[in-house]
Amino acid sequence: MASTSQDRTAIIAGINVTPLVDIMLVLLVIFMVTAKIMATPSVPLDLPRAQQTEDVQAIVSVVVPTMGPTTVNGQWATTDKVLAEHVRTALQRAPDSRVVINAEGAVSHRRVVHVLDVVKGAGVVRVAFGALRTEDGGR
Repeated sequence: MASTSQDRTAIIAGINVTPLVDIMLVLLVIFMVTAKIMATPSVPLDLPRAQQTEDVQAIVSVVVPTMGPTTVNGQWATTDKVLAEHVRTALQRAPDSRVVINAEGAVSHRRVVHVLDVVKGAGVVRVAFGALRTEDGGR
């Protein structure tokens, strides 16, 4: 039956919660599906595990300056042959050592790669790279 003028002025006694429940169920299903997708990584990774160790790793420092010869543990290496010999000598003292190639910012990429090739030719398998701070603070 049609509503009368009395019904319009009456206080609302109840609220229809069916649409609210429908929306909440839809949102719950959406969150459950997306949570499963987000929890599964898309690319499987083999991350390294941290180890506590007391061992100190020996490091062979190769410095490639902008001007001047390359140095290995403070000794000048004016040629590739001398560079390889210094690296071999350092590796004979500590076979498990890692070579760290430190280059200044203005050194050409070609020169750093050439030093890497010479060091690898000397029998090094573990190499790391570093950057030296320039004298003018990077300006």
